[in-house]
Order: sequence, then structure tokens, then C-alpha cells
Amino acid sequence: MTSSKIFLQRLFKAYYQEKKSELPTINSLQQREFGFIPWEKPMMIRHVGFESEEELKNFLIEKSPRHVYASGSLYNYPENQDMNQKEYKGCDFLIDIDVDHFYTPCKENHDLWYCKSCGAKGKGMVNTCKKCGSPKLSTLTWICKRCLNEAKKEVFKVINHFLVPDFGIEESRIKCAFSGHRGYHVKLEDEKLRMLSSEKRREIVDYLTGENLTLELLGLNEKGGVIYGLSKSNIGWSRKILQFIEDLLNKSPSEIKAFLTDKRKVGFSANIADAFMRNGNHLLSVIYKDETNIWNIEHMTMSRWKKFLEAVVKEISVEIDQPVSIDIHRLIRYPGSLHGKTGFKVSELSHEQLEDFDPLNENDETLDPIVFESDNLQKLKITVPKVPIITMKNETYGPYTKDAIIEVPNHVAVFFLSKEVAITI
Repeated sequence: MTSSKIFLQRLFKAYYQEKKSELPTINSLQQREFGFIPWEKPMMIRHVGFESEEELKNFLIEKSPRHVYASGSLYNYPENQDMNQKEYKGCDFLIDIDVDHFYTPCKENHDLWYCKSCGAKGKGMVNTCKKCGSPKLSTLTWICKRCLNEAKKEVFKVINHFLVPDFGIEESRIKCAFSGHRGYHVKLEDEKLRMLSSEKRREIVDYLTGENLTLELLGLNEKGGVIYGLSKSNIGWSRKILQFIEDLLNKSPSEIKAFLTDKRKVGFSANIADAFMRNGNHLLSVIYKDETNIWNIEHMTMSRWKKFLEAVVKEISVEIDQPVSIDIHRLIRYPGSLHGKTGFKVSELSHEQLEDFDPLNENDETLDPIVFESDNLQKLKITVPKVPIITMKNETYGPYTKDAIIEVPNHVAVFFLSKEVAITI
């Protein structure tokens, strides 16, 4: 094991020792399966069970693993390695919101990629090389306040626009946590939801993401040259879409046009966008009256209406890691544990605390994920071609290039070492 990993493991051990009495617990701990990734090799060790909080905490102090997970599922025998012998008793509904899985503009500044096939490199969120098309990429994903705020917006969206109004989930049953890296976890501890099959969970996921949504079933149809739109009398997605259109058309002309012409959103030409805007008040009156529901507007063909409404659905829908919610045997990060790719704490948050929570500059010590904050300087050597800017605790560090020798505060050093972009010297 490298000296950098030994250094981090010792820090993690000190954290678990110091915070032993403060580490949170989860309900039905004895029925949860635990999983760990050690520092020595990146292999998941799972099918571990604990009889008590004390036993778990002592394990964390002794082993100080790089990553700590607990199951959303409950079992009679969580430690049994045969899934069929665990005696499954249900699973909390888990939602993972992570900016790894969706585009944010800031990635054009701080996410880096390098093609192993042709040597091309660039910035942003890509799946294949922009030069040769190869999927063999080396990537460096980063974080900043903007992308973490985008992830937080998705949390509020799923809770306030879907879980509470559409599914009637009580806020007291919704548990939120900062993942310690690039997103948030939402866990629904509800007896009825626990008993849902993977297939039923898939239906909920489809509803949250707008996947497989059929606009025709919501009312969009063309008969005899007349285009009929959506009706407010229909609840659920139809009402959400119409509310979005109302909100959009009540914005400034520049904001409306930006949405209509943005290629990542609607992608209309300027002329089509202008025509849509000229008829904005007429469309609003049709929506408000909800009588004839005729959506015939200059230049808006059926295909353009579909293009527009599909963009609206994408804006309303929630960006989640779908397999996490569908899998009834999924493990999720344990609250209070440390994330091995950042050194940050997995921080539990109430709905009220989430509003002002700022992972990179949090003032509330009980919530602050940066647990190794210190003015003590650590000397490091950069080992990757480029390290983007990072702002932590109101101080900005970087960018740095390979072989640079730097001195940074302890918490920044822990972040760089955990991200494996530097080594101790």
C-alpha cells in the first residue's frame, strides 16, 4: 500500500475513534447487510452483519475502510453470502442523485478527459473521444459549488414536486444525506414502499424521470388539421407540464427565447422561437380557460410541439441513478462514514438544513463534511497532467500541472490524495 493511502487510513482511523459517540445509526441495523472497500485493493467486501452499534463502530475503528455501505434491504440473516438464504424482508426506496450522471455547464471547466487511443484530450462530460470516437478514456471528474447546487436542486425537485404531492410521502419518512462526493441520497423509510418489487420500483422511476411518458395519452393529438393539447383537468404529468409552460411564458422574453433556442433544451431556430413567443399570450389564455384546448399556433407543427414538450418533460423530470432505485439488494453509503474519494463525511440532513447546506463551505460543524479542516500545511506532488481549481472554505487552490510541488492545508491535501491526483512527499 502506498504511503499516501497509509496516511489517509490513519486519518480515517483517528476520525472514527474521535467521533465514535457521534456516529449516527440507522433503524433496524441488525437486519442490514454491510459492505466495505478497503484501502489495500478496490474490491467490495459485503455480506457483513452487526449485532449492535458498538460492534459496527469498533469495526470502523479497527479496519478504517475507504468506503462504508449499508443495505436498503432488511434481512433475517444479512451476513449470509447466499442471497436466497438471507430471508429478505423488504427494502427502503433509495434515490441516488449524482452529477456524474447528468450534464452541468461547469463540467466544461473542471471535468477532464484523455483518449487512450489517439491521445486527444479535452474538458466536459463525454462518453467517447471527440477526435477518434474511441470509448477508451481516462477521466477526472471534479466538484464545484455550482454542480453540487445542481444536485441539490434535483433533491428538492424529487421531494417537493413528486414524493410529497404525488405519492403522499410524509416528510418525516424522507431521509436525505450528502453522499460525500458529487451528490445526495434520498431514502424513503415507508412500510408499503419496502414491499415493492423491482418491477413496481421501475414504474415509480419511470414516473420520476418521465421515461416512457406518452404525450398522446396526455392529450396531444391532431385531428383534421387541428392540434389538441394537454388539459389541466388531468392530474400528474399533464398538470406539471402545463404549470411549467405557464411559468415559462411569464418569464422575460430573453429567458423564454434562451430556453427555446438552447440546443440542449428545445433547439428551435430563432424564427420559430419568435413565432412561439408572439403567440404566448394566446396559449396562456387557452391553458387558463381549459375549454377548447386547441393549440394551433403559427409555425407550431405536431412534430415541433412534441419537440417542445419533450424538452419540458426533461426539465421537470428528476435526474437519478435509476438502477439504485430499482435494485432491492442495493447498498448505499452509511451516514457519518467517510468517502474514500474525497475524505468528506456522508452528512445526514433534514429538509430544512438542506436549503442552506454548502458542502464546500459549510458553517454548521455538525453538518460540515470537511472533517479534516486544518491550517497545517502538507507538501504534495501532483501526479496527473492537470488538477482543476477547487474552492474550499472560501479559499481557491489550483490549477496545478503534473510534477508541481505544492503546499496546501490539511483538508485540501486529504481531498487531493483521496482523488489520487497527488502523493505525499
